[in-house]
Amino acid sequence: MSTLLLAAIVGVPLAWHLGLTAFTYYDADRVGLEPREKWTAITFCIPIFGFFIYLFERSELSYDPESDPYRGNNFNIHPSRADDAPLRSRGDDRLSPDDEPDESDRRE
Repeated sequence: MSTLLLAAIVGVPLAWHLGLTAFTYYDADRVGLEPREKWTAITFCIPIFGFFIYLFERSELSYDPESDPYRGNNFNIHPSRADDAPLRSRGDDRLSPDDEPDESDRRE
């Protein structure tokens, strides 16, 4: 195998991996994910996926519960599917399954 081809096959992914690890090391300290050595080790030991784990954890730092549309167990369910859903949708004034009258109440 050619030395140039071997260098490209091994060197390019290795350079990317080390670059993502270095980015994690410097960025974790900047955004406040501590300890940054932990995030660097995760990124280094789990190639590619470790970096995505870091990115997902980093995005949780900017979570604002006031802007979360699903806060308080609110789910958007299309009105045509509301009868199929066990959860209440927004604007749904049906009784929840817990609020339905008992069988004994219906017979009276």
